[in-house]
Amino acid sequence: MLSERLVSELNRQINYELYSAYLYTAMETYFLDRGLTGFANFFKVQTQEELAHARIFFEYVHRKNGHVALEAIGRPETNFASILDVFEKALAHEQFVTSRIYKLVDIAIEEREHATNSFLKWSVDEQVEEEESFQGLVGRLSLMGDKPSNLFMLDAELAQRVFTLPSPLAQSAQA
Repeated sequence: MLSERLVSELNRQINYELYSAYLYTAMETYFLDRGLTGFANFFKVQTQEELAHARIFFEYVHRKNGHVALEAIGRPETNFASILDVFEKALAHEQFVTSRIYKLVDIAIEEREHATNSFLKWSVDEQVEEEESFQGLVGRLSLMGDKPSNLFMLDAELAQRVFTLPSPLAQSAQA
């Protein structure tokens, strides 16, 4: 059985995942307003991923007989100075989410909640991928500068990104 503290922190994580989806929708809007549909697609897919992450936490809390308590989602930032600024802020946000996942792992270990610790391993691994993806794009954008030809090439590349159901949800859908 999950402790009240752990259920509370898992609920906070659901809220952070939903906020992430909201933030990435704001970033998608930034790019749609500028006609950069590939960049917008990248953040549309990112939004879908964050909603899936929220669902994964939601289902876990229920499976462990916890109560999901949804809270208000804060208004995301909508003012960005540049394309690079958007990606730097997205990277900083992912680093914050990573710190939250680590906090959950620390609590699970402290409380000897082995099932939750095992469950969180997927999230830890996912955050490595998230940070790596954003760090790579920040690096590429920093090197490219504001040359329109480079940005349009990257826009075309990001247009190819598609949403793939995360493995914990894919497994539960097959069960």
